[in-house]
Amino acid sequence: ATSGRQIFQPLHTLRNAEKELLPGFHQFEWQPALKNVSSSWDVGIIDGLSGWTTFVEDVPADTISRRFRYDVALVSALKDLEEDIMEGLRERGLDDSICTSGFTVVVKESCDGMGDVSEKHGNGPAVPEKAVRFSFTVMSISIRVEGEDDGITIFQEPKPNSELSCRPLCLMFVDESDHETLTAILGPVVAERKAMMESRLIISVGGLLRSFRFFFRGTGYDEKMVREMEGLEASGSTYVCTLCDSTRAEASQNMVLHSITRSHDENLERYEIWRKNPFSESADELRDRVKGVSAKPFMETQPTLDALHCDIGNATEFYKIFQDEIGEVYQRSNPSREERRRWRSTLDKQLRNKLKLKPVMRMNGNYARRLMTREAVDVVCELVPSEERREALQRLMELYVQMKPVWRSTCPSRDCPDQLCRYSYNSQQFADLLSTTFKYRYDGKITNYLHKTLAHVPEIVERDGSIGAWASEGNESGNKLFRRFRKMNARQSKTFELEDVLKHHWLYT
Repeated sequence: ATSGRQIFQPLHTLRNAEKELLPGFHQFEWQPALKNVSSSWDVGIIDGLSGWTTFVEDVPADTISRRFRYDVALVSALKDLEEDIMEGLRERGLDDSICTSGFTVVVKESCDGMGDVSEKHGNGPAVPEKAVRFSFTVMSISIRVEGEDDGITIFQEPKPNSELSCRPLCLMFVDESDHETLTAILGPVVAERKAMMESRLIISVGGLLRSFRFFFRGTGYDEKMVREMEGLEASGSTYVCTLCDSTRAEASQNMVLHSITRSHDENLERYEIWRKNPFSESADELRDRVKGVSAKPFMETQPTLDALHCDIGNATEFYKIFQDEIGEVYQRSNPSREERRRWRSTLDKQLRNKLKLKPVMRMNGNYARRLMTREAVDVVCELVPSEERREALQRLMELYVQMKPVWRSTCPSRDCPDQLCRYSYNSQQFADLLSTTFKYRYDGKITNYLHKTLAHVPEIVERDGSIGAWASEGNESGNKLFRRFRKMNARQSKTFELEDVLKHHWLYT
């Protein structure tokens, strides 16, 4: 492709082979028909605002979002997997002519806001252009055979975090903090998803009509997005966790023993209480009763932990501990900003010289992965004067390195069974270390992701079998593609731009 030949063509000149790959090509039907969703199947890219054009003042509303209809996109994704499905049936020794119903498809949904996606043209005022991408991944397909209780898995996505398996559903130029516009655009998506959960899809796979049911799990959201979708207060709230009702102070006292209590339905109930205040309580009492739910939950997300941001959050925390240890903060109270700055530049210089780690403005995944290693901690220890503090730091990192694979790996029971077994013990040790040796940092406060790492990982793994597989990484890698397609393969007109990016991104997957 480097020879300068244009491989991606504009939509109207696509060859038939490509039209087959895009949503809107294959015939299907739903039984019963979907509520409030048109029954036509040959629908391609549609305007994401689908007719709600009255309230967006500053941009021509028809240019800010493009999407596929959810059911049409799912059909296209399943037809892509047609061979895998047939292959799976054969491998399990199932006769495909009998297996026409009882298929279950589990879908992972991800949604992520992207910062600056502004065009890098010319001069003039910098316009903060932000985008939000919503995508889905077909995680597994199983079938229930008569006489069997459990479903037999016939397809499992081998690389659930690759941008190749993460299919774009909706692209929008919106700031993820702009709750109104975001919910207006995702509203129809939520409605379609809800309708599909109550119906079965009939499509032809391997020459026979077969029926599929869908389960949707919204796990590919970072904490900011989860809080927004579920009506919780923002992440600086005293209610530190999106999985349990603990406050920050409680979470820093009792670091390990919490269980998952929050759910979408409960959030909805709490919102009603917040709205009606049935017991005529004061604002503080009311807030304590609803545990920080103060907006209407908009979309159901699965209470889980986002592995990528967990990495980043914890690395940021360790970076600060390193700084404090270089300045021996445990011996003294509130050092000045000048001193802190000095320790920070000492730390950065050391990391750059010894580990080739350039200082970053905002912690990113790659920096986090390189910082959270035994090598890094050894390098930092060279700057720590006291022997026992060095040992404590090394012990802390040692425990962390033991814990990390459990929430990173796609299948912990297969990839790191020993660490999985020891996780609760390790996290207890880790918490003890923080609350004694590093008490100066954890007195009444703890960061959100650190709390989740210590308190909730084993329970989520027990429930879902994995944390890593359900993370938002595929969607994050897709962000890079969005930028690339927008630059290289899209017509420069606002009306067509998103449409081209969406189409290319789909063909890429």
